[in-house]
Amino acid sequence: MTEVKLWHIEIVIDEHSERTRAKARLTTPEETRVGVGLARLSPDDTNVPEIGDELAVSRALADLAHQLLEKSASDIEGITHLPAHLRR
Repeated sequence: MTEVKLWHIEIVIDEHSERTRAKARLTTPEETRVGVGLARLSPDDTNVPEIGDELAVSRALADLAHQLLEKSASDIEGITHLPAHLRR
């Protein structure tokens, strides 16, 4: 039988002046993690809020992905007792 798991991601975006911040909150049955991404409007750029949102969210998701990758590597190392650079 196939096991189905459900993880939830909630993304909250807030804007302050020329800065946009996104928080991507991942909730699993075991834990909650938060990735954060920032975007800043350059004084020379046209203000297009959607671009700031997209950039901040992509950075928050990248931060979250990096956290998950590091956790996976740590979990594997804990099981194999070998650091990542020694595994094949």
